[in-house]
Amino acid sequence: MISSSEHPEDPRTTSSELPGIPDSGPKPHVTADSTVAAESSPWLTWATESRNRRTLDIDQLDAAGVVSEILAEDARVAAAVQACTAQIGRVVDLVVAALSAGGSVHYVGAGTSGRLGVLDAVELLPTYGIRPDQVIGHMAGGERAFVRAVEGAEDSPELGAAELAQAGPHDLVIGIAASGRTPYVGGALAEARRCGLPTALISTNPNAPLADLADVSILPDTGPEAVTGSTRMKSGTAQKMTLNAISTAAMIRLGKTWSNLMIDVVATNEKLRVRMVRIVEQATGADAGPARAALEAADGRVRVAIVALAAGVDVAEAEAALEETPPSAERAGDPSGVRTAIDRARSASGGSGTTGGAVDSGSAGGAAGTGSTGGVAPAGGVAPTGDDSGSVREIGRDQR
Repeated sequence: MISSSEHPEDPRTTSSELPGIPDSGPKPHVTADSTVAAESSPWLTWATESRNRRTLDIDQLDAAGVVSEILAEDARVAAAVQACTAQIGRVVDLVVAALSAGGSVHYVGAGTSGRLGVLDAVELLPTYGIRPDQVIGHMAGGERAFVRAVEGAEDSPELGAAELAQAGPHDLVIGIAASGRTPYVGGALAEARRCGLPTALISTNPNAPLADLADVSILPDTGPEAVTGSTRMKSGTAQKMTLNAISTAAMIRLGKTWSNLMIDVVATNEKLRVRMVRIVEQATGADAGPARAALEAADGRVRVAIVALAAGVDVAEAEAALEETPPSAERAGDPSGVRTAIDRARSASGGSGTTGGAVDSGSAGGAAGTGSTGGVAPAGGVAPTGDDSGSVREIGRDQR
């Protein structure tokens, strides 16, 4: 199946005909050592639609040769994304601000770009315990387009604008478009601008016309694809890396990790239940038995179990300490509040916990304790779907 992002938009439609979408005209980005001269059509002139000199012979190679050329192109992607570190960091700050204010983050894309946005949004739920309405993936054509291309959906700026009908005053809109000119994405960004919402764009076209509608543009220059125009390849990889960096960094800044351990994970399957026990072990140095008992007493809440064990207090005392130090990106060195809660719980109980070879996170709370965890309660923190289930919990409103 060919994803809808690989079908070029109708050349009869230009950005100048789209409401609120700037028309910057064709701006070819040609690198002498990697691209063939622009095609006869002046419309498909951006980098990802250029032919790649390095892969002109790709159809003449055996399987290993084809794979070698594809992977050689992929190896260029990380550097292109890393060159955008500053812009990615600015978008992370926008995400943190939106979610801290009670707003939502909207990913808007079509074809491969839209699917990647949906994927990132869905995976945040079990990994970091966020609500489905906090990060929402909108895809041209709605849910059915995730598995089958919906013809023409990406060509409508009106459909993109309609996705934001319920947007709130603190929301953030992030457009994802390999070409940087997809009308559906442009419609959403234009509507966000009209509503006074902050906007960002992720595109692998360094001359993306839609950048004019974004407060921050992330434009990794991945160059021409191994197969001309197949933007599910390097372009898709760059978009996935960028989304990973944005969402993961935002979750860390919002206090969803302690050191490099996820502490708001939701046990949606057996693998994650085992991982939760291991996280408590790694954070506190406790053995599996005490770690599992602490989790059960804490109703599956990893951060509560960590504070209880590390401070040597019961679950009620751990909960009280955490309530005094809720997660906050403004708390330097301890956005999760767990380190501060451990110190407070220890001080309140007059103890120091029992060290058990815990991982040292670099500041307070690195030592483990095996103190009382209170009574053992049924394990909780279980959600109906998991990060391996393949289900799509939030795609955005279906377009009909």
